[in-house]
Amino acid sequence: MVLTLIQRDDCHLCDLALAELAKARAPEFESVFLDDQPALEARYGARVPVLRDERGERELDWPFDAATVQAWLAEGGQVVPSAGRQPPDIR
Repeated sequence: MVLTLIQRDDCHLCDLALAELAKARAPEFESVFLDDQPALEARYGARVPVLRDERGERELDWPFDAATVQAWLAEGGQVVPSAGRQPPDIR
């Protein structure tokens, strides 16, 4: 799973989304800012923040909370560790 968070600069909702992703212990993701990108603005302007699974081509629109993020990740095959547990070391 390759995750991207589509967001804006100085976006209060984006800050809230980042906090929920942290609570959900979401895996690493890339942040893409749509400011000054007309194609992204046209597609996501009214929807940001949006969490996108690039491989599964799925999107999770705001508003979401940690539980919603965990369920969405699980649907895509990404295992999210429970709070208080560390993920296994698979190196």
